[in-house]
Amino acid sequence: QVQLGESGGGLVQPGGSLRLSCTASGIIFSWYSMGWYRQAPGKQRELVASISRGGDSNYADSVKGRFIISRDNGKNTLYLQMNSLEPEDTAVYYCGALLRGSLMNSDSPTYWGQGTQVTVSS
Repeated sequence: QVQLGESGGGLVQPGGSLRLSCTASGIIFSWYSMGWYRQAPGKQRELVASISRGGDSNYADSVKGRFIISRDNGKNTLYLQMNSLEPEDTAVYYCGALLRGSLMNSDSPTYWGQGTQVTVSS
């Protein structure tokens, strides 16, 4: 059984920081490219950051320079460090896994987590 579980979301003020984690079980984690997605009410789901099996990362323009994606294969865990948070970052954040070398915007991950809520508000 494959399970992906996100944690680390919460309520923060603009300019604050959060670190999200996604821990996977039931897969050989190092074989998968990973991504962080987000979806806000009334908006389309978007890929905000991805990291390949080789460790190469990519970011949406809206978060570039503020977010950092990383992975620890020994812990089967994906991270998203979010800095300088803005109200526009408010969304449910999901992690996804794909059995390919890299994850592109057009890809649909094979496995999804349940999501964690991030709210940025004064």
